[in-house]
Amino acid sequence: MSTPERIGIFGGTFDPVHTTHITIARHVQREANLDRVLFMVAAEPPHKQGAFEASAEQRYAMVEAALSSSVELEACDLELKREGLSYTADTLDALQEQHPLAELFLIMGLDTMIDMPNWHQPDRILERAHILAVARPGIELATPESLTEHSTIIPFTGSTLSSTEVRNRLVSGDQVDQLIPPEVLRLIREYGLYGC
Repeated sequence: MSTPERIGIFGGTFDPVHTTHITIARHVQREANLDRVLFMVAAEPPHKQGAFEASAEQRYAMVEAALSSSVELEACDLELKREGLSYTADTLDALQEQHPLAELFLIMGLDTMIDMPNWHQPDRILERAHILAVARPGIELATPESLTEHSTIIPFTGSTLSSTEVRNRLVSGDQVDQLIPPEVLRLIREYGLYGC
């Protein structure tokens, strides 16, 4: 009997995707022994409605370009194909239907996980996936008791770069060659995003 596939789901707006996103995904994949990680591009997350610089299609194209040479990291457009708000519980239901024998692991920052009890139908999320919470340096937060048996903390000592910082640097005309994959930077310039 074969071992169930272990699939990580790394959700985000990726506005834009940058090298730290990729570094985190590779780190979690190794630490949690995942077979692959899906970069789940959010279409319309409830907490960021209308707050994007790039369209959903442009953000997906950037993620796809960034991961084009990777076997274990994949762009996923599942949420882009659904209408309305993107709820994680619905996304996990859809993934479970597509991969009924797989084990699902939801990758997120520790600070994001702390807020998860306030999400839409958190119990459904915990029924479908185990949480892999990435703890960045300097962030010490207590895990809610309801999440302790459903989560694993994965320390990460790398860069704390955010998409907001990347956008600000692009607008300022600063060098970003080390922060964004070259394929993504080409698309940003082609689309005329972030002041480029």
